[in-house]
Amino acid sequence: MTAHAPIVTIASRAEHVQRITTPAGLEAWLVESHAVPLVALEFAIRGGASQDPCEKPGLATLLASTLDEGAGPYDARGFHRAIDDLAIHIGFGADRDAISGHLQTLSRNVDKAFGLLKLALNDARLEAGDVARVRSQLAAELKRDANDPDSMASKAFREAAFPNHPYGRSVRGDLASIDTLSREDLIALRERLFARRDLKIGVVGAIDATRLSELLDATFGGLALQNDLAPVPEIAVANVGMREIVDLDVPQSTIRFGRPSITKHDPDYYAVVVANHILGGGTFTSRLFREVREKRGMAYSVYSHLNEYDHCPMLIGAAATKNERAGEAIGVIQEEFRNFVAGGPTEDELDKAKKFLTGSYALRFDTSTKIASQLVNLQLDGFEPSFLDERNGKIAAVTMEDCQRGAKRLLGDGDLLVTVVGKPAGV
Repeated sequence: MTAHAPIVTIASRAEHVQRITTPAGLEAWLVESHAVPLVALEFAIRGGASQDPCEKPGLATLLASTLDEGAGPYDARGFHRAIDDLAIHIGFGADRDAISGHLQTLSRNVDKAFGLLKLALNDARLEAGDVARVRSQLAAELKRDANDPDSMASKAFREAAFPNHPYGRSVRGDLASIDTLSREDLIALRERLFARRDLKIGVVGAIDATRLSELLDATFGGLALQNDLAPVPEIAVANVGMREIVDLDVPQSTIRFGRPSITKHDPDYYAVVVANHILGGGTFTSRLFREVREKRGMAYSVYSHLNEYDHCPMLIGAAATKNERAGEAIGVIQEEFRNFVAGGPTEDELDKAKKFLTGSYALRFDTSTKIASQLVNLQLDGFEPSFLDERNGKIAAVTMEDCQRGAKRLLGDGDLLVTVVGKPAGV
């Protein structure tokens, strides 16, 4: 259930963010709006798949996938029926650096909704039969991925980019170990990760700060105060300049490419954002799209984007083309990288990129769930609510000199780590 009406239409977004500290010491960011009778909550607990034991990849994903499979007095079917009967949406997920969750409910059902969320977080049953069922579902997905060119290319890139590092492992695990993940493993990981420390919460909707504080303490206050995270080393994309081919008898080559980037707190970050948009992030307007697809007809899509893991900012991109043109396509991509470093953008490219990036920013705030998610992401990234008003100004302030400098920092000598799945010619 998603609210499609804007929550607020204001000149300042930040001034509507209330920073709440509950009696139990929890912090949450709230945008209170009674325009629609809905409440949306997003939260994240730092420490996702990067906390999986090295011999048990996929454990955080399995944990997130089983939290709503029965909790407290409800078995799996009873829990799902309880949320469905009241049109409540509760879900969980895991990525590399966090386990996240969301809740959406009509305001009249807010007490029951938070009560069910509390049960899932604090009293999930994790019964052996339910764990086995969800584990088999993940195994089926992994089997499909094992012969899917996109998944294979991503896996090859990940393993080459992050050797001997948690980021090199699959978030969803692997077929060799998925069946070894047990209920005891899930309980142990939950005890390590689920804590009030590093818990980030964003709430949007028809609820005031006092009532929200009560509900948050009731829901999250029972978690341990401290987590027990294993240190994750900082890492840069490795093997830049390498080409790795995974042989697969298909008519098309699937390509992944990437290199190191810079963090969101670097002074040149917004220059890099603009530079990447011009190069490969602008989809139909980017240089890569123009050179690879429009001029040469080598690929239906080609793109690059910035991917900021907690411990490794990076540029990553993708394309797919006929096997016989794979080497040519990679050459064109790399040539465009080097040309961009050497010559920078045109004034027209810079102007259009900044207008698009500032104009499209509002689309991140057109539903209650999106706003709550933005609030959580800002907290995870270490920004203040004022960023909501400052971000577009930072984009608009990027000059030609800034963009050229950002391109050089992002693209360096133009070398890339490239992985290709298929039977590519000329690689």
